[in-house]
Amino acid sequence: MSPADLHIRFSRYSILTVLAAALVFAALAAGTASGAGDTPTVTFRKVFKQSFPEFVEIKVGENGQASYDIRQLDEEANPQPFGVSRPIVEKIFQLAAQLHHFDGPSLDIHRKIANLGEKTFRYEKGAEMHETTFNYTLDSSASQLLDLFEGLGREQIDLNNLERAMRYDRLGVNDAVMRLETDYNNKLIPEPDRLLASLDQLAADEKYLDIARQKARTLAGRIRNPR
Repeated sequence: MSPADLHIRFSRYSILTVLAAALVFAALAAGTASGAGDTPTVTFRKVFKQSFPEFVEIKVGENGQASYDIRQLDEEANPQPFGVSRPIVEKIFQLAAQLHHFDGPSLDIHRKIANLGEKTFRYEKGAEMHETTFNYTLDSSASQLLDLFEGLGREQIDLNNLERAMRYDRLGVNDAVMRLETDYNNKLIPEPDRLLASLDQLAADEKYLDIARQKARTLAGRIRNPR
């Protein structure tokens, strides 16, 4: 075999190798994208006009990826990622399963009561999607799921308020800590450990009022060592 024939055969082999590798990579990428799209997600949305906030939407994937969008209705959507612990994720999907992934009878009480905000649960997995909307429910599993999502929303609002005050309103920091402390005392915050980084930063920074720093230090200690 001549050197020219060897060169041609080698070139063909190289091209085939590159093409095969590209096809394998494309298949793997498509599989990854498909798997990501098939990740089950539970979404909670609450719309309550003339309240604050008017709009709350929290999405939690079974893989632990989560986002929140908390705002007034006239503001642009701005979902932000945030962390949700594995036990909370598992509880959310356990309750969703008990509710047949929202593919069942209406959860609403269907009685004339005050408007408490339009609440929606949605389950998505690939092309599968079920949702239910209600004002008020007596279903125990739905009430637990609602409390869990509203707790995550309240926790994020408290944290956002504290971090905003620390950046732009030093005199308002004490009020922000007090609101956070009240919600913690009332057991309305499902994952208080998420607050520790901001509380520790506040407690250590001398530019803030001593009373706010002391409250932050005390609350952080209670979170780390609950009774």
